[in-house]
Amino acid sequence: MTVAMWAPILVAVVLAASGGSLGGRLHPAMAVPLLTIAAFATALTTGFVLAVAAFDAMALLAPVAELGHWSVAAVRPGGAPSVGLGVAAGFAVTVLLAAAVHRAARIGVDLTHAAATCRRLGPDAGGLVVLRDDAPDAFALAAIRGRVVVSTGMLRMLPQDERRVLLAHERAHLGRGHHVYVQAAALAAAANPLLRPLAREVERGVERWADEVAAAEVGDRRLAARALARASLARATSRVDSRPGVALPAGPAGVGARALALLQPPPRRRRWPAAALIAVTLVAVGGAVWTGSTTEDRFEHAQATYAVAR
Repeated sequence: MTVAMWAPILVAVVLAASGGSLGGRLHPAMAVPLLTIAAFATALTTGFVLAVAAFDAMALLAPVAELGHWSVAAVRPGGAPSVGLGVAAGFAVTVLLAAAVHRAARIGVDLTHAAATCRRLGPDAGGLVVLRDDAPDAFALAAIRGRVVVSTGMLRMLPQDERRVLLAHERAHLGRGHHVYVQAAALAAAANPLLRPLAREVERGVERWADEVAAAEVGDRRLAARALARASLARATSRVDSRPGVALPAGPAGVGARALALLQPPPRRRRWPAAALIAVTLVAVGGAVWTGSTTEDRFEHAQATYAVAR
């Protein structure tokens, strides 16, 4: 494999090692989109270069070369990988594609389940549905018309000012399309397991983003931290439920770090971590574009050589 072919895979390793650190230095409203784009672009480009490597290996087989009307001798000097490496790349891209398709199907099922749940919930008040349930619970449910769902048990657990924080947090999930980022990052991680740490960082990032939106809306970061901690504690004592997979619940893991972040000044919008994420994403994309371009040129030359030999 050429250096360009390796670029998306190396970028995936770099993102797995440092993507979370870079994202943590950014405002969540900037970190989440950049991390999601980086993950998705890297997953696509990794799949592409693996597919090219597999195709290059198959191209060295005489029956395939005859079918494609190209010269095997002209293909090999251009940087085609060994047959063994190509077979491994083909196996890998097949497995990863199957995992991505499976994950996409799960997302489709979850969205269908969420839409059906929204219909069953009945009328809402400005996108809010209150369930008569003693178990404290609150979550944002993604659908064409998403809902914020909160139980009477949760409302009883929180003072009025903390209810405002909770509802602002969940509305932020719906209003800013946080479900899209989470599912896109999860799909990228299915297509490239090296990106799983990045997908987890996106999950944490949307919660931090919603925390910041809620804190800004109520104008009291200490109040927001207290509401977050109380809602999390209430959820921890609640029974397990059957929310759709696309629901974003209140008080997930990492609440301690999130509460501490709310006790600090609002995060600054730093430029260099954003520039670093954009740069590594462009490296992956550039490697795939270069691989595609050089491979096309190489096979055009191989076909021309075949035509002259005939």
